[in-house]
Amino acid sequence: MSESPAAILLVEDNPDDEALTLRALQHHNVHNHVAVVRDGAEALEYLFCNGAYADRNPEEMPLVVLLDLRLPKLDGLQVLKRIRAEPRTRCQPVVVLTSSDEERDIVQSYELGANSFVRKPVEFTEFIQGVRQLGLYWLLINRPPPVKAGP
Repeated sequence: MSESPAAILLVEDNPDDEALTLRALQHHNVHNHVAVVRDGAEALEYLFCNGAYADRNPEEMPLVVLLDLRLPKLDGLQVLKRIRAEPRTRCQPVVVLTSSDEERDIVQSYELGANSFVRKPVEFTEFIQGVRQLGLYWLLINRPPPVKAGP
């Protein structure tokens, strides 16, 4: 039985933040499939359908990528740069979801083509509300670009 396409790709190496994000989505009845990858290299394998994800259908792209910046192997900025460098993923919606509040991270994220930069609130109720708003906007309101076939 094949897995349904992911509406959200969550790129998060912290198990606590992963659980919190998934819980927040469920709390607000976001039942879309969430694919979770735990480092930058795995995120690129998922998006470009190679490595462990070579069997994934390249036409089934997530509606949004929630991308942490502090990741093993490749950091989030390197992942974002690579996403924007490829014609097939250039328009892929990417929300940087990170605990960083450093101005240089914000500036670099937008310079590299992030659609949004969201600082993870430390307070649980704030985090729940933030994830609800992300889900409402990116899954229900936003209209994603069509998927381009490519190599």
